[in-house]
Amino acid sequence: MPRQTQLFIIICILGAMVSTVSAAEKTTSQLVETIRAVGPEGKGHVAAQKASLALANAPVADIPVILAGMDQANALATNWLRIAVDTVAQKAIRRGDSLPQKSLEQFLQNTSHSPRGRRTAYELLLQVDSGAEARYVPTFMQDPSLELRFDAVATALEAAAALAGDEAKHGEALKAYADAFDAARDVKQIKSAAEKIKKLGGEVKLSDHFGFIRHWHLIGPFDNRDKGGFDVVYPPEKEVQFDARYDGSEGEQVGWIETTTDDDFGIVDLNKVLAKHKGAICYAVAEFDAESAGEVDLRLGCINANKLWLNGKLLNTNNVYHAGMEIDQYVVRGQLKPGKNVIVLKIAQNEQEESWAQRWQFQLRVCDAIGTAVLAKNRAQ
Repeated sequence: MPRQTQLFIIICILGAMVSTVSAAEKTTSQLVETIRAVGPEGKGHVAAQKASLALANAPVADIPVILAGMDQANALATNWLRIAVDTVAQKAIRRGDSLPQKSLEQFLQNTSHSPRGRRTAYELLLQVDSGAEARYVPTFMQDPSLELRFDAVATALEAAAALAGDEAKHGEALKAYADAFDAARDVKQIKSAAEKIKKLGGEVKLSDHFGFIRHWHLIGPFDNRDKGGFDVVYPPEKEVQFDARYDGSEGEQVGWIETTTDDDFGIVDLNKVLAKHKGAICYAVAEFDAESAGEVDLRLGCINANKLWLNGKLLNTNNVYHAGMEIDQYVVRGQLKPGKNVIVLKIAQNEQEESWAQRWQFQLRVCDAIGTAVLAKNRAQ
């Protein structure tokens, strides 16, 4: 091997050793901050990688410090911090060292920490404390962490099922299912609890639980032949006047129609309300009377191309046709103001004739970040 090549390799090795020592000399908090600085397109990636390797050798007592680094961290940084926590914990367990159980419990109980960090703390506690599950799961029924809440609701549903198996305890079972239903934010768990409640003779209002808007003002059809109307600014995008009439796509003027859906999941079937149209656009408007100002999720399910405005601000646009429809298909954040807020939807149908391309419908709900319904004061009863 040429001498120059040997010298180059030695310099590289020494450079790597210096970098490693430098990283190791940093405190756990400094290493965590280096990882938190990682960004898209490789920003800070090299420094974060070195910090991650050094962090794997952090003292076991520093696990809560690493977990706290997940607060407001991006997804990439969170994943690296999770790997570091797992590495530190498993090394300690193999050595026979104890995990910092008390500080992990304090971290778990502090709901201001990130859901991912708290979930990780809980999973570590399960490894060292056989009673942790029984002690903590019941406390997660109203937890802001969806994962922890899911576990609690699953346990509550199992307990309710056990009660339902005893005819003498159907009343207790009904209450247990109702408590699980109230706490549930997972769609499958909500549906399961509702089904059991109905089977036992109880009542639930799924649309209220989810926060689906049921009452709408509709107008259409406007022209969308050859998909040419999606970006056309028709009058309802400029003004919302329920007594106005406009030129429609079929040579006749169209006016606003009020409709209230009775569907449990807030689905508005435009084929039924407006009649079946192809190559057409409908506008749907809801006036949402908010109790107070606040940031909310607007979660739309729609099988057609769509646009969504809140108080005149365009929040989302999806020029996609017949790609399926499900609850929370499109999620955007919006700012409610106290009193009247105006939600405007543009629902565009294309001209495909296949049987699976005939649906022209939508559902929209207003909720907080974990799916808890935010209901309007003027909500349809």
